[in-house]
Parts: sequence; C-alpha cells; structure tokens
Amino acid sequence: MRARILGVVAAVVVLIAAAVGYGVLSRDRGPAVNSVAVVTGQPVSVQAKGQLLFRNTAEGPDFGHLATVPADRPGEPRKVSGLSCDRFAASAGTALCLAAQPGVLPPMTDVIVLDKDLKEIRRIELPGTPSRGRVSPDGKLAYWTLFVNGDSYAETGFSTRAGIFNLTTGKLMKSIEEMGLLLDGKPYYSSDVNYWGITFAPDGKKFYATVGTKGKTYLVEADYEKLVARMIRENVECPSLSPDAKRIAFKKKVSADLAAPWRLAVLDLASGKETLLAETRSVDDQAAWLDDRTVAYGVDSAVWSVPADGSGAPRELVQQGSSPAGV
Repeated sequence: MRARILGVVAAVVVLIAAAVGYGVLSRDRGPAVNSVAVVTGQPVSVQAKGQLLFRNTAEGPDFGHLATVPADRPGEPRKVSGLSCDRFAASAGTALCLAAQPGVLPPMTDVIVLDKDLKEIRRIELPGTPSRGRVSPDGKLAYWTLFVNGDSYAETGFSTRAGIFNLTTGKLMKSIEEMGLLLDGKPYYSSDVNYWGITFAPDGKKFYATVGTKGKTYLVEADYEKLVARMIRENVECPSLSPDAKRIAFKKKVSADLAAPWRLAVLDLASGKETLLAETRSVDDQAAWLDDRTVAYGVDSAVWSVPADGSGAPRELVQQGSSPAGV
C-alpha cells in the first residue's frame, strides 16, 4: 500500500512538472553554439524606432533572451540583451517580461514591467505559467494572461488568469474576472468563465479580450473604467487591435483537429467582415501588428509576417524567435 501511495504521489509530481513545461525548458538549453548570428550583451532600448524586438530561441546560452534586429533588415545579426523572458511585449517606451520561475511547484511567474532601457519598474509574482502579454499603445498599461491549469489552448480543462497593471496609478488587477459580463444586453454568470488575450485601444479605456464559457469563445468589448464587458462576436481568440483601432487580428477556430485547429483572421469592427489571412498553418499566438497593413506572429520556431488584408503570402522575418514586437 505504501508503495502504491508513493507511486501516485510521483505521478502527480510529474503532471505538475509538465505544467511548468515551457518556462522551465527555456532556462535549461545548455551551452550549445547558436545557429544564428548574434551579438551578445548589447544595450537594448525599446523606444528606438525601426526595430523588431523578439524572444531569441536559438540554441545556446542566449536562449530566451530579448533580441532585436532592424525591422527593414531582419536578416542582420541579432543583438541579444541580458533580459530573459518566456513572453515579451513593448510599446511607447514600456516593456513587459513574463518569466516563469524555474523549478517552482506549483508554477509561478514573475510579471516584470520595465522602462525604455529595460530597467525594472515593478515585479509582480503570480501563480501560473506565461501565456500572453501586451502593453497598451500609450505605454501606460501592461496586461497579461497566465495558465493556472494546463499548458495549451488545444487541451481541455485549462484555466487562465488575465490581469492589468496601471503604471500611472499603480493599480493592479490580478484578474479581470471581477468585471461585469453582458450577453445580449443581460448579465451573464457562469463558474467556468475564463478571460485571455487582452488588447487595449489607444484611449486606454476600451479594451478587447477573449472570454471562454460553456465550450465557446467570444470576443468581448470592455470598459476599463466601468469594468463592464459585453460579448460581441463568437469564435474569436487572442484578439489584437490594429494601430488605427478599426480591425482586430485573431485566431479563428476552423477545425476540430487538435493538431491544427486555427487560422489567423482579421475582423473589421465597423462592418463585421472577417478576412482569413494568407497564412494557412495553424497559429497559436496573439498576433502583433507591425503597422496598419501587416501582422507578425510566431510559428514553427520562427517569427513570420503576413498582410492583414488577406493578400500576399507569409514571409519569414526571423529564424528561431518568438513574441515579436515592432517599434
């Protein structure tokens, strides 16, 4: 009986360790030589325009570190900073780094807010593993999504916590689940409500996110000051608002195949028209707008871009990278 109990305990430990997954792996890649050209230990400013920032995933001691290349010459050797993250985002001189605490059970994440020179402003320790992270267009709000159970949207039974930190007021919302939620104009209540993939409008008041409930996903439009959200469209995940605030890039579920369930699409908020993008691979990412015409995303261990109007073809920007952010 004692041996059986120990076996069960060991199995539970293995399952919990798997939930740490990506975060732990990112800090134990060994001393292998990088397979891409890098210049290490370089000062990086997230306010310098004309650059593409991303998370370096090339094998070696710089795995997981923030890197940058010229946006118009992404094939140049990447400059790699000393900042290590599992998810990264930046806008208007503010950066956000989500870093899983290695070897910690249950999983914990450091939500790190930094200034333009990557000097730490605020560090928030929260339960879960990194999933999504963004900074508002004005740089005054940082927001994120953490998995608190499970490690992939493709799996059932996951749970998320999406939070917001206001750099101006110091207000911290560890979870936006405290918001009021409306469906067809009526209050909606359910114990299985989960939010993820926040994206703010330039005014810093309106934001969009995904809510999951009863096996369905919805795009919600929310008021940050009133803390009320309303469901406005079904089958929208990981929204990303365009710089002109007129369109949303998102993941659209198009298949029940767990190996390839999504297509990238763009929603015109005024007309409601959806456009599938030329990227036909299944992309599990919150796309980032490089400008009003182009979105970038991580897939197949690289950073890619594609026109936002459905034309053209995917273009590989950076090999062995993820979490793109254009400045």
